Amino acid sequence: MSNIVAIVGRPNVGKSTFFNRLIQRREAIVDAVSGVTRDRHYGKSDWNGKEFSLIDTGGYVVGSDDVFEAEIDKQVELAIDEADAIIFMVDVESGVTGMDEDVANLLRKVDKPVFLAINKVDNAKRDADAVEFYSLGLGEYYTIASINGSGTGELLDALVAALPEVEEEEESELPRFAVVGRPNAGKSSFINALIGEDRYIVTDIAGTTRDSIDTRYNRYGFEFNLVDTAGIRRKAKVKEDLEFYSVMRSVRAIEHSDVCLVVVDATRGFDAQVQNIFWLAERNRKGIVILVNKWDLVENKESNTMKEFERHIRKEIEPFTDVPIVFISVLTKQRIFKAIETAVEVYKNRSKKIKTSVMNDTMLPIIENRPPPAYKGKYVKIKYCMQLPTPQPQFAFFCNLPQYVREPYKRFLENQLRKEFDFHGVPVSVYFRKK
Repeated sequence: MSNIVAIVGRPNVGKSTFFNRLIQRREAIVDAVSGVTRDRHYGKSDWNGKEFSLIDTGGYVVGSDDVFEAEIDKQVELAIDEADAIIFMVDVESGVTGMDEDVANLLRKVDKPVFLAINKVDNAKRDADAVEFYSLGLGEYYTIASINGSGTGELLDALVAALPEVEEEEESELPRFAVVGRPNAGKSSFINALIGEDRYIVTDIAGTTRDSIDTRYNRYGFEFNLVDTAGIRRKAKVKEDLEFYSVMRSVRAIEHSDVCLVVVDATRGFDAQVQNIFWLAERNRKGIVILVNKWDLVENKESNTMKEFERHIRKEIEPFTDVPIVFISVLTKQRIFKAIETAVEVYKNRSKKIKTSVMNDTMLPIIENRPPPAYKGKYVKIKYCMQLPTPQPQFAFFCNLPQYVREPYKRFLENQLRKEFDFHGVPVSVYFRKK
C-alpha cells in the first residue's frame, strides 16, 4: 500500500490547482469561488520513484454556521487522521488569517510530518512577504506557485524523504479481482453466491461491509483472490468515521487489484457515482467487467430492454467502450459464473504479452496503409513499435516527429491493437517516442 498525503488549508488558497498539478489530471474542480471543493478528491502521484496517494480536502473553517463548512471540517480532520503526512497550504496574497491560525492549531497537535506550503509566491516581493508565516509556529516553510509549478520540486523532495517506509504486505501471486460499486448494490451477496456460503454479513442496510476482505477462489482451473470492498458512496454523504475509512480502503482495493468487477444496481441505473467508480478503475489501468445486478427486479422488460440498458452504459463510458457487460441476478444466481468466467478472460487479456516481431509484422502494414495525417506540413513516419514491460498493456511507437501525432490517430492505433490482439475489458496506453 502507498503512503497517503492530505492537502489541507482554508478555502480558496489553491489546493485543488496544486492537487491537479501533482496528479497531472484535471480531476478536481478549480474555481475562484471560495469553497468549491465540498468533498475530498483522491489521486495518485509519485516523486523520485516514491509513489503516494493524495487527498485534496475541502477548505477548513472553524465555527462556521454553514452546514457544508461543518461537514468539510469533519472530513478534513478525518483526512488528517488517515494521512501519513500533511501539506498545509496558505496564500501569500492574503497573509496570515484567523482561519490559517485555526488550521495551524489543529496541525500542531498532530504527530506527523507537516509541510507548510505558501502558495502564489511568484516574485521576489512575495517571497519576502512569506516570512510572516513563521508566526504559525510550524517551523520552516516552502514557497510555491501551484499555477506554474514553481517551488514544488523542493517541497516534494522534502515530502517523500519524510514519508514513512511502507511495510510491504505479503504479495500474493494470485490475481486480485475487486468487487466494487455503490453500497447495497449486491457485492457481498455476489461473493456469497459464488462461494456457496454466507461468508459475509449481508443485510439490506447500505454500507454493512466495513473493510476489504479477500477470499481465495478457484473456478475453471483458475485460482484468484476475490476482494469484497466497502461500498463506495458519494463522498459528500460519508458521515461516519468508520465509513470514511471504508471509502479509502475501497479506493486502495481498486489501486491494488488486477480486475475490477463494477457492480451496478439495475433498479438505480448507471448513475454518476457508478461512473466515478468506473473511471477510477480506468484511470488506474485495471481490467474492468461491468455487472448489472438485480436484473430480475427490473419491471416491464421488453425484448430490447437489455440492449437499451447496455447501449446507455456504453454511451456513458465513451471512448473506452470495449468493456464486457454481464447482466446478473445474485438472488437467482443467474449468470454469476459467467461473470467470473468473463473476469478471468479480462485478466488474461491484461496480462497478454505480444512479441515485438509479431507486433511489427501486424501493425506496420496497417500504419503504412493509413499513416498519421500531416500536421503543419510535417509528415510523421513510424518505423518501429513494441509492447512495454509493464503489468498492463502499454505500447511505444517510434517515429521521427512524435510531437505531431494527434489524439485521434492514437485512438485509431489503440482500436487496431484491440482488433488484432483482443484487449477486451482492458485500458490500453499508446505512446510515441523519438526514433
